[in-house]
Amino acid sequence: MASVTSLSDNVQQHLASALSATLPEAAGADPLLRRSDRADFQANGILALAKKAKANPRELAAQVVSQVVTGDVIEDVEVSGPGFLNITIADKAITGNLAARYADETGRLGVPYAEQPGTTVIDYAQPNVAKEMHVGHLRSAVIGDSVVQLLEFTGENVVRRHHIGDWGTQFGMLIQYLDEHPHELDHKDARVTGEEAMSNLDRLYKAARKKFDSDDEFKTRARRRVVDLQAGDEHTLAMWQRFVDESKIYFFSVFEKLDMEIRDADIVGESGYNDMLAETCRLLEESGVAVRSEGALCVFFDDIKGPDGNPVPLIVQKSDGGYGYAATDLSAIRDRVFNLKANTLLYVVDARQALHFRMVFETARRAGWLNDDVTAVQLAFGTVLGKDGKPFKTREGETVRLVDLLDEAIDRASAVVREKAQDLSEEEIAERGAQVGIGAVKYADLSTSANRDYKFDLDQMVSLNGDTSVYLQYAYARIQSILRKAGEVSPAAHPELALADAERALGLHLDSFAETVREAAAEYAPHKLAAYLYQVASLYTTFYDKCPVLRAETPAQVENRLFLCDVTARTLHRGMALLGIRTPEKL
Repeated sequence: MASVTSLSDNVQQHLASALSATLPEAAGADPLLRRSDRADFQANGILALAKKAKANPRELAAQVVSQVVTGDVIEDVEVSGPGFLNITIADKAITGNLAARYADETGRLGVPYAEQPGTTVIDYAQPNVAKEMHVGHLRSAVIGDSVVQLLEFTGENVVRRHHIGDWGTQFGMLIQYLDEHPHELDHKDARVTGEEAMSNLDRLYKAARKKFDSDDEFKTRARRRVVDLQAGDEHTLAMWQRFVDESKIYFFSVFEKLDMEIRDADIVGESGYNDMLAETCRLLEESGVAVRSEGALCVFFDDIKGPDGNPVPLIVQKSDGGYGYAATDLSAIRDRVFNLKANTLLYVVDARQALHFRMVFETARRAGWLNDDVTAVQLAFGTVLGKDGKPFKTREGETVRLVDLLDEAIDRASAVVREKAQDLSEEEIAERGAQVGIGAVKYADLSTSANRDYKFDLDQMVSLNGDTSVYLQYAYARIQSILRKAGEVSPAAHPELALADAERALGLHLDSFAETVREAAAEYAPHKLAAYLYQVASLYTTFYDKCPVLRAETPAQVENRLFLCDVTARTLHRGMALLGIRTPEKL
């Protein structure tokens, strides 16, 4: 189905025609249309145009009004204040536009694809091999997954990359210990769980660390292993692969609990760029982008200095010949630009790494790998805080395990569902509890602008009141209940009917779904979609309170209100899916 032109775009076109007819030199000018509490829309652009044309703004506004075509879309337009235009949309246009969206069998609600989609490589959800995922891993995964959904929905070609930490000196210690204790990663049966995989890794890591710190001979053997690993020794690589495979079992279990799809082919960790490191350094040095300083290969920046006033370089290769994160990140850029043909590189990474990525991106620009046609962006996110406003820790001061946090959210949500459940089995309560609990965690994260810190408060997250996913899920479930109670009566649009104020407000807001999605995708801003959906649920609550659905005055009004309910449900369902959140049919 073809995309549906939104009412705001339609009004914009009407006003643009009236403006150019009144003032030919204003052709192409923006009427500055926005939603208003004084009318359905208000246009403020005439003030600037009048100033430019040295005309009286109210008089110019009146002339524009005389050129506006009213009837099918615009019911009325009047001049307000110093020259604003207050625009009222015809009821039949609101219902008609929603009916066109409702008829979209693809489930897109008439949302168009981007006119010129590109290729975006998005780097998100980056856990470390042989280490437990903690609360700090939450935001990259949740924000990244939602941005992937938004970009793909608008037609962008998205390549997912999970840049896992799977290389480094600690693997010498782990591999050597496993070589000397070969059964440490064995399992009781073939159906290993993520919890068992992590338990094995955690136990092995602690034992290896203890031996490394207390046994100098083991420490020497472990350091030798690092050299073997970097040299590509076959046996050492096979041992390393066991750690990676064991860790993936655990990663997949956590992401499954988060209700996120992580594909094995998308996991390209630090090790995936090993073969490119030497060439990356050679290209940077030969081009003069990087220079040798005290034996290390460095890139310097005029505007980046330390507290002592001396330049702080990006170290690409250390003086001992080893490679740092910068070499890997720069090699990844080369791969993503030249092999994956990306137009945009998007990194969903903690704000505390902003300086590192600023230096890496600038280095890549100097090398010519990034340019006007290929851009790199860090979608920096803030910290998860406890109720006390400090970084989220356990009572013992340790970092909170991600699985513990998710399990508690599910337990809290299950209690809320059980309290409200009327005809749900224990199995259904458990399923809904997981959907509500994980949804609550995701929504709390996504409803906050990514660059801000936010407080992790489970009591608030699973509340039925306020700006929570549970409130949105409950609105959706309530609509499904109404549709079930309607029995043989089906939703149907009746554009000939006059709309009550609450119906109009809901309908106008539902029609702006497409532009909200477009804006959220373009700005990598899931919080804008979350705010929109909360407003949908709030306006629906007002509609539900003021406009009887099944007891409406006429059969046509019953059908039309059922239609409004169903469009609302479909919008909530599609919008929440773009946030990675489920909408249960019953709660």
